[in-house]
Amino acid sequence: MNTFDHLLNWTLKRGSHPFPGLDGGTCINEAALVAAGFEYKPIRTVESMPECFSRPICRLAMMLNDYANDTDRQRLLPYVTRLACADTPEVEAERAAYIHRYTQSHYLLPFEIGLEVLEGALAIGRQADAFPAEEVKVRMATVQAQATTPTSVPDTPLFAKIKKWLTTKETA
Repeated sequence: MNTFDHLLNWTLKRGSHPFPGLDGGTCINEAALVAAGFEYKPIRTVESMPECFSRPICRLAMMLNDYANDTDRQRLLPYVTRLACADTPEVEAERAAYIHRYTQSHYLLPFEIGLEVLEGALAIGRQADAFPAEEVKVRMATVQAQATTPTSVPDTPLFAKIKKWLTTKETA
């Protein structure tokens, strides 16, 4: 975990956030966006991620992020720098099939199994380019310094409900 010390001041939270707070306070995909050097934006759907991010992997990461408790969610921090690993359509389909195969039998996926599936999916195809730790630290700190609140404010409750309904149907 030493290589992720720079992320320890960033708190992962459930749902999407218009802008991070001084604590970070974003979902895993929003944090990954910043870590990869993109301008911050709320990520309400995986399709909002830049093309260099693997859709199936980001979808699984979002699901784990949103259904984890606050303690387990922080265990996703080491994955923030690994999501920008999009590959060919064939590899992305293989990742999606792998994720589906290991998650379809779980109505509510236990977090430990979800992490194992995430690791397995990340092992398929292209790996994310290694971001120098100092660059990531500067990127994350720069965004945090622009925060106007101590903690991030989640999207509206109505949007969160709609997202939960869509996610539930999508994984069912």
